[in-house]
Amino acid sequence: MDWRAKALIFATDLRSTVIFPLVELSDIRSQWNEILGNLEAKNRVAWIAYFDARLSSFENNLLTLDFSDSRKFAASHEYSETRPNLKADLLLVIEQVLGQKVEIAER
Repeated sequence: MDWRAKALIFATDLRSTVIFPLVELSDIRSQWNEILGNLEAKNRVAWIAYFDARLSSFENNLLTLDFSDSRKFAASHEYSETRPNLKADLLLVIEQVLGQKVEIAER
């Protein structure tokens, strides 16, 4: 076997495997302010709709947001009808910050 064949075997034997670390709820919480800041820069209306969300859980790539606290304010902070139209921007910003796509559920 000449040197070119060995080089070819070596080159094909190298595998480029990118392993993304598993994202946990604590990771999302630690970067939530950055996510919200980027969302505000991208779409202020979406930021208003999501800024008071509480990060409830993250399981099987599903981030559950809890808006029960926003309903306690004296003034109306209810954006549940508007949020579905704004969710795409939040999902995009989360992917940009965390490097991972997630799904969102609300309660």
